[in-house]
Amino acid sequence: MSLPEIVPREQWHAAREELLAKEKAATRARDALNAERRRLPMVEIDQEYVFEGGDGKATLPDLFEGRPQLVIYHFMFAPEWDAGCRSCSGFLDQIGHLAHLKARGTTFAAVSRAPYTKILPFKARMGWTVPWYSSYGTDFNRDFEVTLERAGESVERPGISCFLRDGERVFHTYSTYERGLDGLGSTTSLLDLTALGRQEEWEQPKGRASALGAPAGSARIRYHDEYEE
Repeated sequence: MSLPEIVPREQWHAAREELLAKEKAATRARDALNAERRRLPMVEIDQEYVFEGGDGKATLPDLFEGRPQLVIYHFMFAPEWDAGCRSCSGFLDQIGHLAHLKARGTTFAAVSRAPYTKILPFKARMGWTVPWYSSYGTDFNRDFEVTLERAGESVERPGISCFLRDGERVFHTYSTYERGLDGLGSTTSLLDLTALGRQEEWEQPKGRASALGAPAGSARIRYHDEYEE
């Protein structure tokens, strides 16, 4: 096994300070990249998709649950599979309490191609409460490039897509796939993918922190059992 070098405390502090400067530069670069992501244009969704979930049939606007933003995790679960993808299952295992996303007007849901009759028992086995819908029989997965045709076969890949709702209109704002999911799963990392971001005053572009007509994001943080819808 290759282990780190053993050094005196003073030498460790010097090395740590050198690394800290690089970490701060990476944080500033990440903030700039997030701001550029929020400046992306968006595409209106004019295709009607019908999903199946715990309450029966649902359209894409229904998946927002009345909130202005929606983050969908494209969970790999093909119709012919008996269980969901192990890696995707690991991703859902790390998703925290959804109340913190909801407080920022953002709904999180998983969508898979498998019929809901397969999703439901697997979801129960895993003990998840995350909303999970079936896109079986629709073009949703292909339209958002998570089911691909390669050598005449359908191939699944994981991804995340973000949507923004303005009245009755729904817009696609962002998608990322495979290695683009690295490091995601926390509340802030998911918000960083959305058009409204964390809704903090320091974020660029300006004017989105108050887009929901509420105080800036951090001012709304509560214990998860103290939030009011």
